[in-house]
Amino acid sequence: MTSRPPTLFVLFFFFFLPFLLFPLAASHNITRILAQFDDFSTFSSLLTQAQLVSDINSRRTITVLAVDNSAVSSASGRPTDELKKILSLHVVLDYFDGEKLHNLHNHTAILTTLFQATGLATGRNGFLNVTNMGNGEIAFGSAVPGSSLVANFVKVVATRPYNISVIQISSVIVPPSISGGASNHSTPPTAAPVAAPAPANATLTPTLAPSEDAPSPTPDAESPSDVSDGPSPADAPASDTPAASPPGPMSPDGSPAGAPSGDAADAPAGDSSAAERVVAGAGVAIAMVFAMLGSLPMI
Repeated sequence: MTSRPPTLFVLFFFFFLPFLLFPLAASHNITRILAQFDDFSTFSSLLTQAQLVSDINSRRTITVLAVDNSAVSSASGRPTDELKKILSLHVVLDYFDGEKLHNLHNHTAILTTLFQATGLATGRNGFLNVTNMGNGEIAFGSAVPGSSLVANFVKVVATRPYNISVIQISSVIVPPSISGGASNHSTPPTAAPVAAPAPANATLTPTLAPSEDAPSPTPDAESPSDVSDGPSPADAPASDTPAASPPGPMSPDGSPAGAPSGDAADAPAGDSSAAERVVAGAGVAIAMVFAMLGSLPMI
């Protein structure tokens, strides 16, 4: 028998053993960490009630903003769904310790939390704003525009670089969507303008579309009903407009006597004589061309 298969098995086992043990070495238990500090027993119990322990323990890099028993009372007694949203806002999906908080780039940062990762947050309710106030004070608050920084950094409770960090803050941070902040307000739709009612004695004049049976009146012409009740055109004073002048004698075809008929009425005066001269000139030019062609010698 050969010993090659056992040798390959041993090499395979020792090669992959570090990869198998690495997740176990990097794992953590938030309730076990908080159990070492009596001041956070209520906070740890609320994490279990909100069913966030397994989510926190499954994260490879995490920062928990813990609140002690005296300040966590504002989160106690809330419905489970609200409690889960509030406490998940206290779980930052990054590693922060005291040194990193005091060396923030531009003295401020927007932190992504577990509340944002759940998909339940609206707008910027799932983000936190952390700001170095410049006097050694680090303040936390919701990243929703217009929100206040309501909690201060107290101390670092426990760390395991760079997997988990537990930091104590002074008070609970409630998302504006739950506390009724500005982010929970919406602008009501603008109502369409309503026309003012017409006075009781006003006369409404409807606009009628022209039809074939009723020709549209011209500004200078009067309707038949108005003419029938008024004086005859002969009694009316003379006017400069054609509509007010009395009609002249009519030709047999229905047009006024002396008026040109057909297309001649649209042509300006003198156009017919000019056209005749053009036609005559063109005929002379064509005759001269044929005469010149006839005088050329035949090839």
